[in-house]
Amino acid sequence: MGNNVYFLSDLHLGASYLDSPLDYERRVVRWLRSIEGDARELYLLGDVLDYWYEYRNVVPRGFTRFLGQLAMMADAGIKITWLTGNHDIWIFDYLPSQLGITVVDGNLVTEIDGKRFFLSHGDRVGKRSFGFKLMCKLFRNRACQLMFAAIHPRWTVELAHRWSAGSRGYDGTPALPDEKVVAPLVAWAEDYQLTNPSRKIDFFVTGHRHVMLDEALPSGGRLLILGDWIHHFSYGRWDGKTMVLEQFDDKMHAKS
Repeated sequence: MGNNVYFLSDLHLGASYLDSPLDYERRVVRWLRSIEGDARELYLLGDVLDYWYEYRNVVPRGFTRFLGQLAMMADAGIKITWLTGNHDIWIFDYLPSQLGITVVDGNLVTEIDGKRFFLSHGDRVGKRSFGFKLMCKLFRNRACQLMFAAIHPRWTVELAHRWSAGSRGYDGTPALPDEKVVAPLVAWAEDYQLTNPSRKIDFFVTGHRHVMLDEALPSGGRLLILGDWIHHFSYGRWDGKTMVLEQFDDKMHAKS
């Protein structure tokens, strides 16, 4: 087992707007295989699956290679923690019990090698519209979940993928950081630091915005947005001393 801790988000596996979802999944698995020899922990920060809903006795089709690779890594002793996002909210007991991973619905503050990390998908931090906050509450409401589960999957799966494609507004162009994205998150992180002076965060790590960002905060600490695996193929890596954003060079592993 290695010394590195990895962070990634926004894979959106199975999304309808991907040219070849299976080839895309294989690419993600190639990256996972490339890190399994030097990884001790892996944090998945949400929207890993574009849509997932677990019924009591049925789970969605697909993701076979990806989930199998996670299971092998967990069996090898790599600690895997999955923070749900706004696309993969409905993970219940199947993935934790079958894969041997920890699933967290919400934000997570944890210490790694003496440094404090605030980990979040990012959909519940910073400035959010009333409509988005209401949607998040409805999606996590148990009564609403039970009503949704009563609808046959032949309709709900198609609806979910259409909604995802529409909300993403995918046009093939990589998203770049701008003030509308960065400023509210910086303001939120600054407020967090100032209101928790004795428990300041060294690294705020989020996803959700589909941009890559590594920015020092005025009051100390750093804010990192992990990018995505639709355009950037990016991830965070902590080696015990340094936290960096990197991008996967698929050419080195395309034949693996």
